[in-house]
Amino acid sequence: MQAGPIRQQRPIAIGQPAPLQAATAAAMDSAGPPHFDGLAFDIVYGNLHSQTNHSDGGGDPASCRGAQAPRTGAFGPEDAYQFAQQHGLQFLLTSEHNHLYDGSEGSDPDADPLAARQLYRIGIASAEQYSAQHPGFVAMYGMEWGVISGGGHLNILNSPALLGWERSARGEPFADVVTPKNDYAALYTLMKQQGWLGQFNHPGAGQFPIKGKALAFSEDGGAVMALCEVMNSNAFSKRLDEGEPRHSFYEEACGKLLEAGYRLAFSSDQDNHCANWGASYSNRTGILLPAGTTPSVDALLDAIRARRVFATMDKQAAIALTANDNMMGSQMDNSGPLALQVRYASTAGRSVAALEILEGVPGRRGAVRPLPGVSAMLHSFTPLPGPHFYYARITQDDGKQLWSAPVWVNQR
Repeated sequence: MQAGPIRQQRPIAIGQPAPLQAATAAAMDSAGPPHFDGLAFDIVYGNLHSQTNHSDGGGDPASCRGAQAPRTGAFGPEDAYQFAQQHGLQFLLTSEHNHLYDGSEGSDPDADPLAARQLYRIGIASAEQYSAQHPGFVAMYGMEWGVISGGGHLNILNSPALLGWERSARGEPFADVVTPKNDYAALYTLMKQQGWLGQFNHPGAGQFPIKGKALAFSEDGGAVMALCEVMNSNAFSKRLDEGEPRHSFYEEACGKLLEAGYRLAFSSDQDNHCANWGASYSNRTGILLPAGTTPSVDALLDAIRARRVFATMDKQAAIALTANDNMMGSQMDNSGPLALQVRYASTAGRSVAALEILEGVPGRRGAVRPLPGVSAMLHSFTPLPGPHFYYARITQDDGKQLWSAPVWVNQR
């Protein structure tokens, strides 16, 4: 049978909760975004992991119970962007599962490959059009590549082409570019050739293997993988009040990837499968743009390449780390003392209950550990010779946490 028709986009109308939720979000954000005194950066907040009815998302919260059957959800990318913007987000990536464009959980040999490829192009065009019509909000469209069994999910943030491994009964690929299933080394090489950026999604200890080794490093992977989800709210939440109590944390796996040699900043996303983009919980990915920069896809990607990104469970708080005045994300050589300065801002009057600076060694494949002796937001010491990375983790007085991006220091 043919793949189902492409659903027409329509203004968001998720029952009555959408306008109510938008008004609530606007009231909560009335204090304006946090900022750091003395740092020439603006902060934008959003979500880099979500689904719509182009794959297994977009379920109406009134009836949503989890992932939707592929391409059956009520709401699509344009709905997602509108809802996210109404809820106060400044950017949203709809990251559709790359292997569901045939409309099947497995592989439908009778589906129409042209329709599958065309749907991805429609998604790209929808994001571009929405951004052009709504200055100040950045709509992004990409894909979540891979499967959990024997592999792991990662987002490709900026691919204009659909990647995949499935074929029709006639042998025609459903994707624009054929990529072998679970071959992460080959995928990283392709991404490097094309200049695409990636994010490790909800990483697990046995995932992202290369030659049978989990959480394995490759030089090409190191060049393209820029983000690691450190904390997410529940992917199947249908909450509209930011009150989702179920959370998942991935700091240990992200630490292993850092120790393997990846240069990763932390993100915090919602992986929405119900139509509540940004509304399930207060967590956000924060991105630092040079002051006065107009938010755009290119500006966000440039900041992600520089790893000027932080993860927060509180959309009204922000964290940054500098090393001898070098912004988080930097790679630097150092001789003598190193001054690590943690910056924190909250527009909701929250305070720091606990502060840790974590230390690791790229390529060591050991464990990330708290740096001893940290008792203030400014911590000076002289590292041992060799390569290191450092990042800050703050726990607020309400228990919510924030993670800075690392800085990478080669101590001479």
